[in-house]
Amino acid sequence: MTTATLTPAPSGNRILYRFLVIAAALFLAWFFGYEQLLKPDGRLDATLCKQITASGVGLLQMLGFKATVSLELPTLVVMSGKPAVIIGAPCNGLVLYILFAGFVAAFPGPWRRKLWYISAGIALIWCLNVVRVAALAINHHYSQQSVDFNHHYTFTFVVYGFIFGLWMLWAKRLAIPAQSSGTPQSSTDALRAQTT
Repeated sequence: MTTATLTPAPSGNRILYRFLVIAAALFLAWFFGYEQLLKPDGRLDATLCKQITASGVGLLQMLGFKATVSLELPTLVVMSGKPAVIIGAPCNGLVLYILFAGFVAAFPGPWRRKLWYISAGIALIWCLNVVRVAALAINHHYSQQSVDFNHHYTFTFVVYGFIFGLWMLWAKRLAIPAQSSGTPQSSTDALRAQTT
């Protein structure tokens, strides 16, 4: 008769410390990489703003709206010849991508699974941001008085709620390695699952 030994789950404190150390390292990388180098340079933000603007205009055109990118300002959405929405650096999605990726990277789970989930999550957040830009342009076109509220509250709630939902999906369902048909893990498998 063979017995399988189960390794105890990592203690809650160890997981918390690991999460905090990785989160702190990612914050420092963001601070020195973006805040000190890329943000002052401005090219990354400008590129992302132009790309989100063009994508938002493309979506509006697909929906049948008369929308264009301004010739004078490549981050301005123009609807029916009138300025509608300008995309600035805070709205280009970069902070959202990093926030989402940082949480998933810091949370325990297999790295291969993290890589595809981070990529898929960023793509979904990008799509949501394009929809947000198009919706704000439509909002401006039909009801200018509600744009400020929707920009600062409604869409902020929707976007951060969506990201929170992605985090919960990762934490509750996808971060846990798949178990094989009810058989207990060997200690080697348990260790491998914790370190991959």
